[in-house]
Amino acid sequence: MGIIMDIYDPELYVSGPIHEIFANLRRTDPVHWQEMPGEPGYWAVLKHADVAHVARNPALFSAERGGVILENQPPERLKQTRNMLLMMDPPRHTAYRKPLAEHFKARVIEELEDRVRELTRALLESVDGEVEFVHDVAGVLPSQVVGGLFGIPAADWTSIRRWAEQSTSQQDPDLVGDFDVTAELTNMAIYAIQFCMARRTEEPKADLTSLILGGSFGGKPMSDLEFGSFFTQLVTAGNDTTKTMLSSGLQLLLRHPEQLAALRANPALISGAVEEILRVANPLHYFRRTATADTEIRGVPIRAGDKVAMWYTSANRDEDVFADAQRFDIRRNPNPHLSFGLAQHFCLGVHLARLEGRVFFEELLARFSKLEQIGDARRIRSNLNNGLKSLPIRLTR
Repeated sequence: MGIIMDIYDPELYVSGPIHEIFANLRRTDPVHWQEMPGEPGYWAVLKHADVAHVARNPALFSAERGGVILENQPPERLKQTRNMLLMMDPPRHTAYRKPLAEHFKARVIEELEDRVRELTRALLESVDGEVEFVHDVAGVLPSQVVGGLFGIPAADWTSIRRWAEQSTSQQDPDLVGDFDVTAELTNMAIYAIQFCMARRTEEPKADLTSLILGGSFGGKPMSDLEFGSFFTQLVTAGNDTTKTMLSSGLQLLLRHPEQLAALRANPALISGAVEEILRVANPLHYFRRTATADTEIRGVPIRAGDKVAMWYTSANRDEDVFADAQRFDIRRNPNPHLSFGLAQHFCLGVHLARLEGRVFFEELLARFSKLEQIGDARRIRSNLNNGLKSLPIRLTR
C-alpha cells in the first residue's frame, strides 16, 4: 500500500512539515492507514476533496464520539471535552453554535479593528532590537484580544496565555517542562467557572461573557460547567492558532524577500498574504473524526469505530486544487485552503483571525524598516500543532 512511513511520530515534525512524504502519499496511498503505539491506528485522509467529504458528513464522521485528537482519551476526560463546541455533533452543535455565530460575523468583528490596532501598536512600541518573536511578540497579541473579548481582567491575560500554550504543547517536553498538563487544564477550567459565577452576580457588560450568560443554548441557559468548557476552547483556539499564524507568517515572508518587499510597496496585498500564510503554514496538522458506520473513502473500506484524520497540511497542498502547490504566493487567487475547517465546524473566529493577521502585518511593516532572522528557528515537537516555539528576530525601526 504505497510508502511505509510513520507519519504519527511527533519527532518527524521537528524539522518541519513532511511535505515530500505527504506528496508521495497523495499519489500512491491518499487514504493511508497509520499504526499508533499502544492503541488502534487511524486513516490519514490526505486529499482536499476527501477531507471536505469527511467534514461535510458529521453523521457519518463524528467529532463527539471519540474527540478530535488521535489519542483515545480516558472516558471522564472525553465526557468533559464534549462540552466544547469543537467536539459536538449536530443537532447539539447547531443549538450551541447558532447563538454565538451572530457575534462573530464579519460586520461585528470589523468594529473591533480600532481596538486590535491599538493593542498591536502598543505591543510593537514595547519591543525593539533583538527579540524572541514567538512568545515576546506573536503570543502576546491574541491573548490580549481574546481576553478583551471575554472581559477578562488584564492582570489575568498572562495566565490565560500560559494555560492555552500548555494545552496544545503536550508532545513537546521543552514546552511542557515540569507542568502537569492535566492540572493546568483543570486550573483553566476552574478559573473560567469562577469567573462565570462572579459575572452572574454583576450587571451585564458589552463583552462575550455577558452575551453567553444571557443566551439560550439548546433551549436553556449555559451552565457554569459548560461555560468552563466553552471558555477553554475559545481562549485556546483564539490564542495558540493566531500566535502560530503571526510567527510562521513572518518566517515565510523573510524566506521570500521579494514578496515581503511587495507587501511593503502595496499593503493592499496583506489580506491575500494572510490567506496564503494560513494555507502554507496551517496552525493545526489535522483534526480527527470517528466513523459511525461502515463506509468507504476513495474506494478504501472504513469500518464503524475507525479513527479518521482530516490532514489539512496535506490537503492544503493538493496538486488537484492548487497550481504550483508547494510555492508560497501572496497573490494566489482563488485560495480554497482548509485551515479554518469546513461545513458545520468552520472556524467560528475566522473573521477575528483574519483581522488580527491583517492589522498585525500592516503595523509591523509600517513600524520597522528592517526585519531579520538572527538565529535558527525551533519548531514544536508535535504531530498536531504546526508551529514554532522560537524565532529570533532583529527589529530595526
